[in-house]
Amino acid sequence: MRQLRHCGFEDIVVAVGYKSDLIMAVLGDGSRYGLKIRYHREEEPLGTVGALATIGGLEDDFIVMNGDICTNMHFGDLLRHHVASGAQATVSAFRKVNQVPLGVLDVDEPSGRIVGFREKPTHDFLVAMGVNAFKRSIMDLVPRGSFFGFDDLMHAGLARGLDVRHRLFQGVWYDIGHPHDYDAVLEHVARSANLLLPESGEKSGN
Repeated sequence: MRQLRHCGFEDIVVAVGYKSDLIMAVLGDGSRYGLKIRYHREEEPLGTVGALATIGGLEDDFIVMNGDICTNMHFGDLLRHHVASGAQATVSAFRKVNQVPLGVLDVDEPSGRIVGFREKPTHDFLVAMGVNAFKRSIMDLVPRGSFFGFDDLMHAGLARGLDVRHRLFQGVWYDIGHPHDYDAVLEHVARSANLLLPESGEKSGN
């Protein structure tokens, strides 16, 4: 919430379900952060974007993010980039390098012969960060009251030929739904809390 306020946002909608009372008690009405927070309670889980179909009062262009990520992205810059591009959706992307911790065999299946060997190869991918900018019109693809994930929205949008773009981010990003990333972000914040929780007026990452 402090990051969003730092980036110029004022009105926030939090979709809550599991442990909603605890989340609402901690965040309150948002006044302690200089924000106005309203809540959308899911009686049944609706997925990562399913709730959007039943949230009223959305702006023509808005940011949607998962609650289990830590990043120093400047969310205002993302929204401005999205609006200027004219895209229906802008997906924040991060280049993730994964290393296979084993030797990998390339084999000729019919004969069983080994034709190549790679020691602990690495692969890099552009991955979706869980921070996206949408035009309100893309919500027409989201069924009301049904479970609908971000992957479903991407498949539906691409199938209809919508203008869906990515924006590469090269700053700090952790998915704290993974224990390794959770431990890493605790260490990162201990070293430089202002990088993720701006208090001193420094600008967040691009």
